[in-house]
Amino acid sequence: MHHTSEQPASFTCLGGGHGLYQTLTAARFAGASDINAVVTVADDGGSSGRLRREMDVVPPGDLRMALAALSGEGEDGERWRGTLQHRFGGHGAMAGHALGNLLITGLAERLGDTQAALDQVAAWTGSAGRVIPVCPQPLDIEADVAGLDDDPRVLRSVRGQVAVATTPGAVRRVRLTPAQPAASEAAVQAIMDADMVTIGPGSWFSSVIPHILVPDIAQALNETSATVAVILNLSPEAGETHGFTTERHIHVFSQHAPQLHVDYFLADERTATSDGERDNIARAAARLDAEVAFAPLREVDAVGAPLNRHDPKQLASALKALRPAR
Repeated sequence: MHHTSEQPASFTCLGGGHGLYQTLTAARFAGASDINAVVTVADDGGSSGRLRREMDVVPPGDLRMALAALSGEGEDGERWRGTLQHRFGGHGAMAGHALGNLLITGLAERLGDTQAALDQVAAWTGSAGRVIPVCPQPLDIEADVAGLDDDPRVLRSVRGQVAVATTPGAVRRVRLTPAQPAASEAAVQAIMDADMVTIGPGSWFSSVIPHILVPDIAQALNETSATVAVILNLSPEAGETHGFTTERHIHVFSQHAPQLHVDYFLADERTATSDGERDNIARAAARLDAEVAFAPLREVDAVGAPLNRHDPKQLASALKALRPAR
């Protein structure tokens, strides 16, 4: 059943890292009746990378961030949020590990199941929603990158999320290893049951596009009756999307899933100011049968200077203003 603005809607948010944190916070501000976070599992850096290599687990960092974003209201929730996000200092074996990563990894070992571990942490933290790994096993990202060779036409293969996110070359395409992995059933169900599905913002090639490369996820996005909105990044990232226009972000997204149908691309109103630019953006979105919605989305600091971060309250209003599209 489709929601109206008076009726709380069920949100399923796809992404990873800081972008997903902002979107989940926005879903809470939007008064969502139900929130599911579907989270990327390709991270190979930092604490997550170390745990993944040593313990053969799904990298927990993005899952932890999502649990922190959804921690309960009030003092207890705040304390849990800080506890999950706590990082050990010093120079020993523990240095750099996030406490929440260790908690998820230890529980997954005890319970024999990552999803059960995440649901247990959610229960302890009074979570406003459920956190679901997009796939039950860890994935790797591989990219074709131009500009690493003397000949600009030569593409080199770069492997691993950190390598892709920080490459000095231009990323042309990304692939998953294993290719075409099976999605978590809970992730597919969360997309099918939602009123509103969001994708992004975040590292475009290393935490947004990987979701649509999972065949079950792409199929669910096409089949769901939910309104599907892709939240565009506010600006290009050094490394993987250096120099990208908004139009290029949409173009590479559609190139990676040519059969995908989404309803909206949501962009900050200051993204493109000329009609010509906006026409190009609209044309790129039309390839996915999508419309582009412009709204004020950018957070500003105390003196009104724009920050490179989505404002969760404004994002909530913009998402609520999208009319049901299916």
